[in-house]
Amino acid sequence: MTGSIKGLERFDSPGKGRGLRVTTAFKVGELLFSSPAYSYVLSLKERGCYCEFCFTRKEGLARCGKCKKAFYCNVKCQKGDWAMHKLECSAMIAYKENWCPSEMSRLVARILAKKKTQKERCVSEQILLIEEMQSHVEDVDNEKRETNESDIAGLHRFYSKHLEIPSHRDLLTLFSQVACNGFTIEDDELTHMGAAVYPDVALINHSCVPTVIVTYNGTTAEVRAVTDMKPGDEVLISYIDLLYPTDDRNNRLRESYYFTCDCQECKSKSKDKAKLKVHKRSDAIEPEVINNMVRYARRTIKEFRALKEIKTPSELLEICEQSLEEMGAVFHDSNVYMLHMMYQAMGVCLYMQDLEGAISYGEKILKPYSQLYPAYSLNVSSMYLKLGRLYMGLDKRSMGLSTLKKAMAIMEVAHGKNHFYLTELRKEMAQK
Repeated sequence: MTGSIKGLERFDSPGKGRGLRVTTAFKVGELLFSSPAYSYVLSLKERGCYCEFCFTRKEGLARCGKCKKAFYCNVKCQKGDWAMHKLECSAMIAYKENWCPSEMSRLVARILAKKKTQKERCVSEQILLIEEMQSHVEDVDNEKRETNESDIAGLHRFYSKHLEIPSHRDLLTLFSQVACNGFTIEDDELTHMGAAVYPDVALINHSCVPTVIVTYNGTTAEVRAVTDMKPGDEVLISYIDLLYPTDDRNNRLRESYYFTCDCQECKSKSKDKAKLKVHKRSDAIEPEVINNMVRYARRTIKEFRALKEIKTPSELLEICEQSLEEMGAVFHDSNVYMLHMMYQAMGVCLYMQDLEGAISYGEKILKPYSQLYPAYSLNVSSMYLKLGRLYMGLDKRSMGLSTLKKAMAIMEVAHGKNHFYLTELRKEMAQK
């Protein structure tokens, strides 16, 4: 028996398979639906900052008395989380620093535990059961298969005491389902907080011209309109970062989700020229020179991702500066590959407490971001937030307030006017 969500219906979307569409009109910023997580897990890096159960960020969280690793708002949250925390509590004590399951393994362990205790359809499966999520297990390449095998080994090693672990084949399917349908829970500045599965939200198809946005209220996913919608319109989110040009976006979609997008933006490539802007010269830059620089940029971005794990912050900043100098000979400052490396440089500066350095990169990024991203983009609001808070931290109050107001205008649509983040932001702005 399939459930239902008011104002929405499941349907066969031409060329996409099953999807979700609205049966009533929705205005920009209006909530279509919210969905509690089927299962979720807090990132290990965020332990001590957020409650493991409700994802509330606050000072003075109480520690688990046994493992001393998990933190909670109060006894109520600790009791609420025990069915999931007990999967890890004794193992963390036994393995000590050798306890190292991946976030994916941790999430899958929780899904398996939930499946064991769940007797009927749960509130996050109103229109799609977790078993019905697409797996693409047959499409997984060797690199992903190796990662899945490693995650499965971790699941056996760290969770077999508390879980009945299914067959290897079923595990491969489940890991593939979570890889294709899992969501990253992020805060207001897009910092990774954890991972979750929302079967109903997973039914929403992708477009590079999305009609809705997904944000998080604690561990609950909220889906809001970012364009006015009329009955029959399909509910569409973006699965990927929309900053990049069409070829890059589709490469990412094929790698992670096994399809190519044919939305209007992918057909027209209307923003590609602006995204790949090069310097104007009296003697035009040769196409081959531009293509070579695009290849250099893609390679540098990929290499930088790996180097983040092994290089020092000052070494990383030097790599950013060198690549920006190299690309800057051909690319305009608003070229997306320049913006990518500026964003990385800003992050390194923040880590090194170089606030002025972070501001100088942020100021270069903001205008192109607001032009190249769709309306109500969290990438844009998070950049306004970061920059506004930096200004406030350096006593540049008027600049800080005007920048934070721009973040707020986007967040009121994306998160809803009464979201905790907006309440906190208003308090921040009112402080003298």
